Amino acid sequence: MSDLVSQVRTLVERSYRQVAVEGEISNWRPAASGHCYFTLKDRDAQLSVVMFRREASLLSFRPKDGDAVRLHGQLSVYESRGQMQLIAESMHQVGLGALLAAVRELKERLRGEGLFERKRPLPAFPSCIGVVTSLQGAALQDIIKVCRRRHSAASLLVYPATVQGARCAESVTAGVRWFSAHPKHADVVIIARGGGSWEELHGFDDEVLARAIAACAVPVITGIGHATDSTIADAAADVSAPTPSAAAELVTAAQYRVDERVQRLIARLHRAGRYELLRARQQYGNLTVDVIVDHAQDALARREQRLDDLEQRLQLAAAQRQRERSVRMAQLEARLAHHRLDLRLARRRATYQSLDLRLRQSSTHTTQSVRSRIERSELRLQALNPLRVLERGYALVYSADGKLLRAASQVASGEAIVARLAEGRIQATVTGKRDE
Repeated sequence: MSDLVSQVRTLVERSYRQVAVEGEISNWRPAASGHCYFTLKDRDAQLSVVMFRREASLLSFRPKDGDAVRLHGQLSVYESRGQMQLIAESMHQVGLGALLAAVRELKERLRGEGLFERKRPLPAFPSCIGVVTSLQGAALQDIIKVCRRRHSAASLLVYPATVQGARCAESVTAGVRWFSAHPKHADVVIIARGGGSWEELHGFDDEVLARAIAACAVPVITGIGHATDSTIADAAADVSAPTPSAAAELVTAAQYRVDERVQRLIARLHRAGRYELLRARQQYGNLTVDVIVDHAQDALARREQRLDDLEQRLQLAAAQRQRERSVRMAQLEARLAHHRLDLRLARRRATYQSLDLRLRQSSTHTTQSVRSRIERSELRLQALNPLRVLERGYALVYSADGKLLRAASQVASGEAIVARLAEGRIQATVTGKRDE
């Protein structure tokens, strides 16, 4: 086989020593060696081209995809692949590529018709997301991962489509029209495809596809290629995202913000409970024996009042959150009723009821935990209360100047003393004493 290919190469090189050809550059690939590889194409054919380092260094411009050029060189066969190629010796620009010019002309014509002006908002809480993409592409897996992480309650309905090649525009258009004909199946449609060359994304520069997107009964968001890619389908869509993952993040943004807000409120509630418990511990630790004796009941009453106040504030906060959710629910019900989405409203109401139950349970748990800690502190405080000792028949004896007496030698006969009993005080005079 190698001999046959070699013979073909010799025949081609002898027959086409010097040729001139015009076309459009596609898939321009400069190599580290300095050689440049690309494809020259027109509407009906394409030809592989190589321009070696010496000739490439003499170019007067920087070639890129879409440039229309005229090449001079020799036709040959690359034996390793058995592929015919043109070895270019010179290259000159002859104007903008025909395909790129056609795309720009189509885009300007559609913009002049006002096709790109209608931009509808995306639904805040979609219960079903339609996806038009290839089942084998990485774009679908990226969308699934994002939706599972940010809005697990939403379901995905995929219309398998060809997203590259000659059937791309026809296949994607069929998917958009299917979702438009069945608006109850999905609240929003994502058209997705991974990155690629301009030629690979050219199927999305189709007039029929652009008109189908603009006429779709539900909002359409595109996530085609990378951030730098821009197609006519992107301009016709209600929202254009830089990547398929970004498109999925946009349609799940509202639900993600609600979940994030609830988690922050729960965390704040726990921090507030721990802060109040720490303050209570510090205040009880700083009390002296005399303050405990004189003000124990008042301190406990204040703690209970503070607990009641906290409980009331928690209830008011929960009620306020409930009112806000009720207002939000009423707004959603009005919007969903307008679009005949009774089933989706029931799912959303269940979600808010679940969030409300979680918030109430967290509030109740925090309140009970704080009350339980204060009650345990009260029991320990009562155990340290000297009045309990006095109730068993003991007394505290003070001298006339208020010093607590611990020995008979601290007082002399005839001096006045004061005895503190469990109930009341006794004033007396020392008539005798005995050291034991």
